[in-house]
Amino acid sequence: MELLQTPIKPKEYRSEIESTWCPGCGDFGVTTALTNIMSQMQMDPDSVLTISGIGCSSRLPLWLRTFGFHSCHGRALPVAIGAKIANPDLNIFVTIGDGDMFSIGAGHVPHAARRNFDIKVFCMDNNMYALTKNQVSPTSRHKKKGSLSPYGTLDSPINPIELMITYGATFVAQSYTGSMKHTTAMMKAATEHKGFAFVNLLSPCPTFNHEETFKYYKPRIYDINEEGHKDLSNRMKALELSDRAMDHYQESGSDAKIPIGIFYKTEKPVFAENLAELKKSYSSAYGSADKPDWNKIFDQYAPQQ
Repeated sequence: MELLQTPIKPKEYRSEIESTWCPGCGDFGVTTALTNIMSQMQMDPDSVLTISGIGCSSRLPLWLRTFGFHSCHGRALPVAIGAKIANPDLNIFVTIGDGDMFSIGAGHVPHAARRNFDIKVFCMDNNMYALTKNQVSPTSRHKKKGSLSPYGTLDSPINPIELMITYGATFVAQSYTGSMKHTTAMMKAATEHKGFAFVNLLSPCPTFNHEETFKYYKPRIYDINEEGHKDLSNRMKALELSDRAMDHYQESGSDAKIPIGIFYKTEKPVFAENLAELKKSYSSAYGSADKPDWNKIFDQYAPQQ
């Protein structure tokens, strides 16, 4: 990670483009946390690439003075993977929404996670599609009403925490954007982690979502790490805790608590390290990766006499 010679303040990571989010949007907290983290870690803006798809949350790269890529709907992860392979030294942040990641982009998620690419994914989960004016998303509660489902959705919500643990992500956490201290701590822990890191950020939409509001979340959230979850590498315990993340969805008005914190964290080789090992094996058999012995390679496929 490249560090700056001259300290830079959080606000200096912001671009000159003003945010167009609605007043009170939870995504403002994510932007603030991200600039705080980059300042605390003294990252060179030129060493950071922020990538998004399409949606309200996906406009976040525009507000930063880092390199940014506003990709197609659901395609932020493939772009991030390509960028990381092309330039492994980049610090890559994926800023994405629940619909973008778990609906149209869902097919890319398990492969990015299980291959353990060293990228950080911050999912701003407002339980709906806000940019297109209030449709239900994969994380919307059962029977939630939207502009295209006036009688309520028939679908049950997915569990982002459970999914990411089972997909093989090596860091899985959840936070609530109404708590700047906790959001910053979770995003920083993810940034410092070596491997595929995912943070689900409960981010209320004040314009369209009148159920999962700041007022709704505040009395329900509790920190699992403060309440004793310390063995972060215990996958079965993490999955058990992830089940509780959905308790409040069982019925409208439920007072069930909502866990936030680090659910799971483990260490294993990242994709770049596995690739380096493969290159070593290749080099020993067929010459160097830069100058392969093509005769030996072609001999494998020659007809047997």
